[in-house]
Amino acid sequence: MSHTLGIRQAQKQKTRQAFLDAALALLEEQSLSSLGLREVTRAVGVAPTAFYRHFRSTADLGVALVDEALGSLHPMVRTTVATAGAERITRAVQLIADHVAAHPAHVRFIARERHGGVQPVREAIRAQLARFAEEIKTELAKDPEAEGWNDDDLLMLAHLYVDQMLITASLFLETLESAESPGSPEPSEPSEAQRQRVVQVATRQLRLISLGRQHWLDQEP
Repeated sequence: MSHTLGIRQAQKQKTRQAFLDAALALLEEQSLSSLGLREVTRAVGVAPTAFYRHFRSTADLGVALVDEALGSLHPMVRTTVATAGAERITRAVQLIADHVAAHPAHVRFIARERHGGVQPVREAIRAQLARFAEEIKTELAKDPEAEGWNDDDLLMLAHLYVDQMLITASLFLETLESAESPGSPEPSEPSEAQRQRVVQVATRQLRLISLGRQHWLDQEP
């Protein structure tokens, strides 16, 4: 009996993942607010009623995509920020570059829907980013440079890092999209020169935040 339940659960999870994969593919060309339930079920090859066994609505599906896109990144981000000194910046930029290369559709989805027209999805993204900021704040508070900082200022700094990571992800995504643009003779990998330019810009921007941190308390009365 338990074996049968295990098979059913595995099949249910497989179907749920098929909905997520199909929706993500369809969202390459449109926003979530314009995505139709029947489009998704047609892509999966099931009846529309099957959708409701897994999601309450397309908004609920979108929230699940947010969790898929960002949820697994928390341990990696915490580990990266826990790294000391200049290596923290190097590892952060590398983490973002690798993630964009491996999951461009997820990055594109978050970039589009962060300010999109589906409120539950916007709120889910906001909640994930706030969680990143809290986790980064916890790690930043362990730095010697954090002495004298209050929680509000540390959280503000953490949000600056989160915002900059999003900007960096967008820059790496742009290099991918330029290689795949219709004007190109054929789709290609971004050149190493393009990638290195993004690495240099991202590294300098993160270093600027770090430098500002070192002198933040200089202006305190």
